[in-house]
Amino acid sequence: MNATAGDPAPSSRVLTVPNLISAVRIALIPAFVALIVDPDTTATGLILFGGVMATDWVDGLVARRTGQVSELGKVLDPVADRLAIAAGLVALAVRGVFPWWAATTILIRDLAVLVVAIVLFRRDIRIEVRWIGKIATFSLMTAIPFVSWGNLDLPLAAAATVTGWAAYAAGILEYYAAGIVYLRDVRRELS
Repeated sequence: MNATAGDPAPSSRVLTVPNLISAVRIALIPAFVALIVDPDTTATGLILFGGVMATDWVDGLVARRTGQVSELGKVLDPVADRLAIAAGLVALAVRGVFPWWAATTILIRDLAVLVVAIVLFRRDIRIEVRWIGKIATFSLMTAIPFVSWGNLDLPLAAAATVTGWAAYAAGILEYYAAGIVYLRDVRRELS
């Protein structure tokens, strides 16, 4: 729930509707992981995973529209995104419906971001999310369930596979380009 130009300053409130939405998204992670790894419920888990990923924009929109942008929400929203992506990727790779090589390219970048975020947090430095990062996350949030859907040979598998790999190709390039932009932001803040 990152503020954009013109948004009110974030509050210190904890109990807000957007924070509740982010918390619910995090709470659903064990459910979709358990469903994905069980061959009998993989499709149901994939649908729940897709739903959690598709609601990524809801908490931020609600926060901005209701004036409930909070410092906690600015951390909780991206944490929910990263946790959901990582858990879903690992579960889908373990289940064999998303390739490990593709999962690893996403997870390595997220691990690097986590390490940098911890260093910045300790120095009380906050880097604002940029649009290229949001677009990259959206592309990968589309790619992962679509590729998996296709690999499960579910209805419209061929279309899902093509769409998924196209979104992955664009998303992974955007993901690493965003990393370079954020690295410049970090250097500027540290100097």
